[in-house]
Amino acid sequence: MPGLATAIDILMEPDAAMGRHAEAANARLRKVFPKGFCLDETHRPHLTTVQQFVQTGSLPQIYEAAEKIILDAEPSEWVLTAYKYYYFPANGVGVAGIVVHPNDAWLTMQAELLGAIAPFRAKTAGKDAFYTLPGEPELVSGMIEYIEGFASEHSGKNFMPHVTVGVAPRDYLDEMLAEPFDEFTFSLSRASVYQLGDYGTARKLLKSWALR
Repeated sequence: MPGLATAIDILMEPDAAMGRHAEAANARLRKVFPKGFCLDETHRPHLTTVQQFVQTGSLPQIYEAAEKIILDAEPSEWVLTAYKYYYFPANGVGVAGIVVHPNDAWLTMQAELLGAIAPFRAKTAGKDAFYTLPGEPELVSGMIEYIEGFASEHSGKNFMPHVTVGVAPRDYLDEMLAEPFDEFTFSLSRASVYQLGDYGTARKLLKSWALR
């Protein structure tokens, strides 16, 4: 694991129902923006619960704490609803996702995870905290700041769980968001900790648990 700090994502992996929707949206976006990423083994469809910079040497303690908190929350029992698309502006394009309604159990679990991680948090980090391959571009503007501010700006009442599905020009995404969205329900299959890549993607699996 490179670097003294690691950018991690404690996330929930969706079932095949969400997977099909995410892959269809990803294929659509890649037709209009082939330079965008493809959902694959190093770009896993996922729902972020917590993103943080943490001390790399503390990862085993984080895994232990996260396992108990996640399994006690019983996320295998949740039935979740996807209800719209959204996108996050980044370097002249947009990073699109499918947005999901959170529930109270998820918000409680998130707060407990943030509390458990707090002693091991690194306030900031550089590119070496992320998983990247040779030749990949620099991180998009705002990526580091997003993770730095996750606990204060993107959790609790500001939490907007979503499955990132790809990248496209913003004018195309504006048209896509204006289209009717057919809501659908899905469940969760696994909880995992990944090392983050660019665009907030789940790139390298660090730890995973099957949901009871």
